[in-house]
Amino acid sequence: MATRVFSEAELDRLRRFPDAIGADELIRFFTLMPGDVAFVNSHRGETNRIGVAVQLCALPWLGFVPDEITAAPPAALERLCAQLSATPEALHGYGTRDQTRTDHLREVAAFLGWRVGVEVEFKELDQFLLARAMEHDSSSLLFELACEQLRSSRLIRPGPVWLVERVAAARAAAKAETFIRVEHLLTPQLMADLDRLLVVDDELGGTRLHWLGTGATQASPEAIKAEIGKLRFLRGIGADALDLSVLPAERRRFLAGVGRRSTAQMLARRDPERRYPILLTLVSQSAVEVLDEVVQLFDQAVSARESHAKHKLGERLAGRAVQAEDRLALLDAMLPILLDPAITDEEVGAMLRGLGMERIRTAHSTAQPRLPRDHGQLSMMDDSFSYLRKFVPQVLDAIAFQGSDAAGDLIAAVGALRELYAKGTRNVPDGAPTSFVPTRWRGYLEQARTAGDATAYRHYWELCVLYGLRDGLRSGDVHVPESRRYADPAAYLITPAQWQLQRAEFCQLVGKTPDARHALTEAREELDAALIEVDAVLADGTGPVRLDEHGELVIGKLTAETVPDEAEELLDELIAVLPRIPLASLLIELDRRTGFTDLLVHAAGKQARSPELKRNLIACLIAFATNMGLTAMSEASGISYDVLAWTAEWYLREETLRAANAAIVDYHHGLPMTQVFGSGTLSSSDGQRFPMRGKSLTARHLSRYFVDEGISTYTHVSDQHSTYGTKIIVATDREAHYVLDEILGNATDLPITEHATDTHGVTLVNFALFDLLGKTLSPRIRGLSRIVLHRMGPRRDYLARFPHAGPLLTGVANQDLIGNQWDDMLRLAGSFKYGHATASLLVGKLSASSRQNALAAALKEWGSVRRTIYACRYLSDPTYRRKIGRQLNKGESLHALRRDLHFASLGMITKRHLEQQTEQAWCLTVVTNAIVTWMTEYLGLAVDARRAQGVRVDDEVLAHLSPARSEPVQFFGSMPIEVDKELAQLDSAGYRPLRLATNLATASLE
Repeated sequence: MATRVFSEAELDRLRRFPDAIGADELIRFFTLMPGDVAFVNSHRGETNRIGVAVQLCALPWLGFVPDEITAAPPAALERLCAQLSATPEALHGYGTRDQTRTDHLREVAAFLGWRVGVEVEFKELDQFLLARAMEHDSSSLLFELACEQLRSSRLIRPGPVWLVERVAAARAAAKAETFIRVEHLLTPQLMADLDRLLVVDDELGGTRLHWLGTGATQASPEAIKAEIGKLRFLRGIGADALDLSVLPAERRRFLAGVGRRSTAQMLARRDPERRYPILLTLVSQSAVEVLDEVVQLFDQAVSARESHAKHKLGERLAGRAVQAEDRLALLDAMLPILLDPAITDEEVGAMLRGLGMERIRTAHSTAQPRLPRDHGQLSMMDDSFSYLRKFVPQVLDAIAFQGSDAAGDLIAAVGALRELYAKGTRNVPDGAPTSFVPTRWRGYLEQARTAGDATAYRHYWELCVLYGLRDGLRSGDVHVPESRRYADPAAYLITPAQWQLQRAEFCQLVGKTPDARHALTEAREELDAALIEVDAVLADGTGPVRLDEHGELVIGKLTAETVPDEAEELLDELIAVLPRIPLASLLIELDRRTGFTDLLVHAAGKQARSPELKRNLIACLIAFATNMGLTAMSEASGISYDVLAWTAEWYLREETLRAANAAIVDYHHGLPMTQVFGSGTLSSSDGQRFPMRGKSLTARHLSRYFVDEGISTYTHVSDQHSTYGTKIIVATDREAHYVLDEILGNATDLPITEHATDTHGVTLVNFALFDLLGKTLSPRIRGLSRIVLHRMGPRRDYLARFPHAGPLLTGVANQDLIGNQWDDMLRLAGSFKYGHATASLLVGKLSASSRQNALAAALKEWGSVRRTIYACRYLSDPTYRRKIGRQLNKGESLHALRRDLHFASLGMITKRHLEQQTEQAWCLTVVTNAIVTWMTEYLGLAVDARRAQGVRVDDEVLAHLSPARSEPVQFFGSMPIEVDKELAQLDSAGYRPLRLATNLATASLE
């Protein structure tokens, strides 16, 4: 059984010492205390002492002691020998008698308080594994959890085969337990409905399983009605009412993922005990996802008509301006006459008529009616009325919208509109709510009511309802029951009862006080300190930041950062000596040191990995990263398309690609050369646009970047040039909503504390949330001199204390509102920190909320204070400004590398669904990080080689180098992927030789 889970090579690896040991582990497990030294020295002979010391440290490190003691990591052995005044060579003769090693292990275990487990303890382990297997189905993860459990109980780990069989038994028990927990839901009718998902439906031309899994690619009336059809079908079989809370959330997510990737034939062949839980979780999650998609499509469809109306309005206004040119020219001629005091009233008339009566009559006859407050936008949208009628009735009939107290009238209006559609009534009933109508549109309703035009009133009122509903969904004032994306915002937060238990822990974690008065006092002191610095700069008046003669703030450009002349020259010289390497070979080599492909695990928990799997995974990564696609990759690599398609479907998922990327980033973070680039505490984020071929819900027209449509990838980059986050976003969405997601979800070793963005990543809400989470937002804001700066006290007080900076503080923070909402602000930040909600989901709603939302208003007030403190620091500290610019430039250099790598098909994305686009974006991130890591490591080797030759290379110069280069890497041509052959080319340390003069000379002689 074990060999079906792990290969013989993997089992052998589990019996041995790891190939390497980290610095933290070395210090933690291989440091001997005085008592340890005394215990070791109680054994006779240097060989026995070293052997006992290795066992003493290996047992708490690994949970067992490998049979081959002499294979201990060299770094660990050297550390022990230094503490025992011994030589590593003494270990070579240890353990020639098995009994000696066994006796020593028994003594070590007794000294440390470890023991061999008994049956009762192993039954407890089985129960632990069953509970974990209900959450995770990965055999390798369960194996690691079992090892941790044994270590925490100080039980010596038995052999891997024994433990793997326990894991396999736990997985089988979890499958049976899953069925038992949901069996009560499986009525004969529901089982028949689930089975019909797997049968070809003649009307659909395929199975309903495939139908449910195929999402919309554009927000058209037909697509909306098709999704509503799915929603009605799922509700018809009761999928929306299924209570699967008896299963852990991870279990539900895992089973639904298996269902999505399985064909109808695969599921039909499964045992009922396995098939029905999969289908139950699939339809339950589909009911939520389809509901969210219907709302999303409604939003996009009505927004598209609004954009269309704005475009037409722009054309009309441009035409109106052209027609008014002559009238404006006449007005320009009249005004000097009317304003000249030297011209008498008697002369004015004659001079005006002298401009030409025919010209004046023409101007009078072509006078145009005054525009309404919105310049006619709502009337333009009235042209889309028939288009909206194609799907709006079905949306309102299928979805029950609810809202906050502030949205009460809007919800009542939505109900009234639903009733109008249902009854076919033409006129809006008397007393229908209108308080939600924006001021700029109220004139339309008043004019239609005054004119007695019931049809026009109905059209304008209905449009106001629909766009009010759209805006309410975006701000969170309107929500949808049973939705995940459009739920009541309060549902995403930690409950008040939970917050009472977690408040103190959170405040300590982020370094914030729960006392609002103390927080405001600290903010005032911080603001005063920042104002002192900027006031001194403005008083000097000679630098790039100064006040002009009108007292307006001027922010000049910084002088260019001084970059050592030899930096670029050095980089070119270093790149010249790096080995030339195909992309596939680079990934194979890096995988040997990081093992990142081992984290690309099967979606169904399958653990056995064939010898060809690594090759297939690397081929798929290259296919998606370069945009070649699987067909072209099959031709280039000689691997069949079917094999690549199956590998990509079951192994390349967002969660596995994230794990693989984290392994590469962590390895890169530990390289000596990496520390020269930065500490890993600063990062930045920015969007990169890619053109799209075909329709997609995430694609948008953006003429500045695309000929047709495109999408945006939003990436987070550390100051060490590694990318630790990637997200697909709509190109027209505000990037600021997504800034916090990857920072809070950072699973790497990077200790991010400060983050830089450009103007697109900034909102007042972001400034507030970064501070509440104990982090610093350091953007580069375009037009910083035009933003409103806030003070925290009377204006006269600030003018007296800061005569130069005080006049710039034109806003005043509402400290009472901040104080009243302080605890809820902390609770919101805690909800993000502890993973109760995705930041982007709520940041967008909070940013769009009206001032009636007290929490959103308080966040914006606190954000205005934090932005003012940031602005003072930015204006007074040139070093700070340069640091932000330098970090944003690192992100741009990685954009360039990604563009070079993503070369095929003109860089156009062909994946049409968000999940597929996300997986491709993560493949690009993984391969990009692999190139950066390989370049960093080999640049470090090249620097070491130069220093070994006596050439001085300063770290100050190296800090200006960028590993986001690809000159030594070959992206093009055929791509045979031969893992064993590539690994055989590495030297004993696992590297390729540099192209040094001596190496090149030797190669030419050969």
